[in-house]
Amino acid sequence: MLTPIAFRPARRAFLARGLAGTLGLVFSPSIQRQLAAAEASGPKAKRCVVVWLNGGPSHIDTFDPKPGAATNGPFSPIDTAVAGVRICEHLPKLAAQANHWAFVRSLTSKEADHERAYQFLHTGNLPQETVEYPALGAVMARRWSGVEATLPTFVTINGSGASPGFFGLEYAPYVIEDPAAPFANITPPEGVAPRRIDRRTRALDAFERESAHRLDPAVVADHVRIAGQARSLLRSPALKALDITKEKPEVVGRYGAEGDDGVFGRGCLLARRLLEQGVRFVEVVLDGWDTHSDNFNTTKSLMGKLDPALSSLVGDLSERGLLDETLVVCVGEFGRTPEINETSGRDHWSDAFSAVLAGGVIRGGMALGSTDATGAAVKDRPVPVPDLFATLLSAFGIDGTKTYTTPEGRPIKLSDKGQVVRELFS
Repeated sequence: MLTPIAFRPARRAFLARGLAGTLGLVFSPSIQRQLAAAEASGPKAKRCVVVWLNGGPSHIDTFDPKPGAATNGPFSPIDTAVAGVRICEHLPKLAAQANHWAFVRSLTSKEADHERAYQFLHTGNLPQETVEYPALGAVMARRWSGVEATLPTFVTINGSGASPGFFGLEYAPYVIEDPAAPFANITPPEGVAPRRIDRRTRALDAFERESAHRLDPAVVADHVRIAGQARSLLRSPALKALDITKEKPEVVGRYGAEGDDGVFGRGCLLARRLLEQGVRFVEVVLDGWDTHSDNFNTTKSLMGKLDPALSSLVGDLSERGLLDETLVVCVGEFGRTPEINETSGRDHWSDAFSAVLAGGVIRGGMALGSTDATGAAVKDRPVPVPDLFATLLSAFGIDGTKTYTTPEGRPIKLSDKGQVVRELFS
């Protein structure tokens, strides 16, 4: 099922496809070149924020309600700003903002283990013993590695961060464990004055010059480069982005970023500030969705945090002219069972679940795919995880079929099994 608002493809792409269809020249090399040129010249997203719902949220209790079914639970659906698209009553701000969102209701996976599903969603590839694939944030960091910036390219807030895989440490995330204390990793130890830091830096430089004659020069060069980036970060005026105390109280309140329960809201507010300062990829984690028991109370509480923070983030990006170049993704590692267990919980369920996307090149105001009446199985337009990952790569103009070489010399493609979901693009 596809519930759209107005959709107009790029003029050149439309003309090229029309000519190919009319003349029956779809395999003509000249037409293929025109199609490729039309797609390559189209707009691409330049930034990304992923809201990771850690533990796997119930799709039925959030973005794919099943009113009237025994599997639905106590929550009621509400209308959104898009006719025919309804979501949970506890997400009213996101419902009002539905013209920005694409609700993908037909994600499907065979992986229902937390750790493996986490890697699957972050890399588009199932974990393997012989290769560690890079997460999307690391791919983005490498994609923009030549762009001068003092802040890290890849930042994770409220979580440990996904692995850069075989891309290496240079593309690992900068981790902010507590958005209320974002300077924890960059504040000098007590009693260490700037002059003392300079002496330590000179000593480190001398050690690295000497080590270059005895150790692998490539390893030493990597360390020198990363250390240099760390020094630039310490001196950067862009660090002001980390200080959310500069925000007006009404903005903090709108994000739900106050008090002990405001950690996620503070993370989303910090994400917006980082994106404004040139950070390319931010992941904000909202933990607690592994609801094997007391699903409904827990999920209602979590939606009370998700709704104001995520809607404020997207609203602010839109008002500041950043949303058209910023892809927003909200997803967890899988869904949860349609059946409600004996402890009022829902267990792991990967056969069918949901993701929501906004901004960038995403076609807002639509629902893509559908599940059956109970929410147990995909009924229409299945989107396997590799397809979602290929779509995200494509949104940034990254070729998922490009071959990279691991340090061991193994040729690897980031997304050789995924197909781009072109219905999601505007």
